[in-house]
Amino acid sequence: MLEVKKSRHLARAEPVDSPQAALAFIERVSVPEATHNCWAYRIGAAYRFSDDGEPAGTAGKPILAAIDGQGLDGVAVVVTRWFGGIKLGAGGLVRAYGGAAAEALRTAPRKAIVHWESLVVQVGFGHVQALHAALAAFGAVKGEEQFDAEGLRIACDLPTDAVEAFEERLRDATRGLSKVFRER
Repeated sequence: MLEVKKSRHLARAEPVDSPQAALAFIERVSVPEATHNCWAYRIGAAYRFSDDGEPAGTAGKPILAAIDGQGLDGVAVVVTRWFGGIKLGAGGLVRAYGGAAAEALRTAPRKAIVHWESLVVQVGFGHVQALHAALAAFGAVKGEEQFDAEGLRIACDLPTDAVEAFEERLRDATRGLSKVFRER
């Protein structure tokens, strides 16, 4: 809770994975008796915000700026204001809404977003053990395995930021005889 010139600002945030989930959260936590329930959400490239009757650009945009300023994604924030009788002016509103949102987000627990890439890897029979060791070392999720006349072909998912290092390790372990195909 942030108090600025007797106006109280309560910020609440929640992880969301769709605009529908964001709007449901906003509806659930908005306080009808409050003066304003301003909000913003960001989900990848999708975003929206609302000033809920405050002067244009003084509430929703600063809340969105707080989300973006902390590099967050998949989050919705509602800042509820109870008017305290003293006008804050445009700058005061921007600082109050943005500050309340930023503080709530700063103290919220974080969950890392891991992007994955799908691969198909092929190795000869003599390198199956090296492949399994590399997959385990890089936290791969193994999929379908197929043995054929050439060796083992396995589908897997790896964190995107580990793919290059995985390919290098596998190339070294198989003396360049492995094949990695990136699925799109």
